[in-house]
Amino acid sequence: MKRSIVFGVSTFVLALSGAMIGGAMIGVAPGAEVLQVDLTDWSPPKLSTLGNDPFSKLVKYGHALVTDTPNQIGPDVADPAKRLSGNNLTCQNCHLQAGTQPYAMPLTGVWGQFPQYRGREGEVGTLEDRINGCMDRSMNGKALALNSTEMKAYLAYMKWLSTGIADGAKLKGSGTLATKAPDRAVDLAHGEQVYAQTCALCHGNDGLGKRAATGHGYQFPPLWGPDSYNDGAGMGRVLNAAAFVMHNMPIGTSFDAPVLTDADAYDVAGYINSKERPVKADLAKDFPNRLQKSADTPYGPYVDGFDQHQHKFGPFGPIRAKIRELQEAAAAAAKAGASK
Repeated sequence: MKRSIVFGVSTFVLALSGAMIGGAMIGVAPGAEVLQVDLTDWSPPKLSTLGNDPFSKLVKYGHALVTDTPNQIGPDVADPAKRLSGNNLTCQNCHLQAGTQPYAMPLTGVWGQFPQYRGREGEVGTLEDRINGCMDRSMNGKALALNSTEMKAYLAYMKWLSTGIADGAKLKGSGTLATKAPDRAVDLAHGEQVYAQTCALCHGNDGLGKRAATGHGYQFPPLWGPDSYNDGAGMGRVLNAAAFVMHNMPIGTSFDAPVLTDADAYDVAGYINSKERPVKADLAKDFPNRLQKSADTPYGPYVDGFDQHQHKFGPFGPIRAKIRELQEAAAAAAKAGASK
């Protein structure tokens, strides 16, 4: 009953939050047709429609957390109790346009996608778990208390952004749009050229970003260095980063009119992730089932026989083929064991 506890601040919010029984989302009947929602042609609700009731206030604070993170909960805010993020990135550095841009890891509709199984954790997790995963990795910070105002505000904002989208709907435009990665290792020299030509103007030749005129954040965020995401973040995976970069960068790019080629995005993502960044502790605990570990996970341990360098920079085809082989062998062994 985690979500009912989190939303205990308001019976109105609780009524909006959706029923949870035993960790399973209620709302999509077994065998029911799953609706598809096209986020590339979806109009999110407007902040101007919000009032001053408890739920609206939480939504407004959630919007502030997403769009102005370092000045709300960053490591340099005046109140030590609010120093929850470990860097001065803003959530919308990755979840563009306050979490509404298609194929830029939008937050629109995510409310109805949880609970869900994630191989990195090896368990079914809640939306609260997912938020704290971002806090721990992309923001290099600390987990939010489940009953904190900040957690309630993030949840309220995501619930509100998902207004009109059925729980369990298939979302076109969610996550990122995959690229066609070259069948080779990352070309770091080419990646450096792409960075200099396309990225450095905003993010700096040193990759450390450009500070905002006021406050603690950035006009353009650092892509590496001590104030960037740590090495356990999803953006630290080359294929993830390439998909985001190709369909969203330079800023203003849309998924249907990319500036970079697949090879450009692949190489520049590898170049960015070749740089030093904060180190996350206990990464060996990720992917308890090693056969579910993504081919481009840049940290071990591995069970496929390939080294860390290839997992970080490719080529990824041979790794995927070996993982499929091991998965098929494991499935066959399990089937044989069950038949005895």
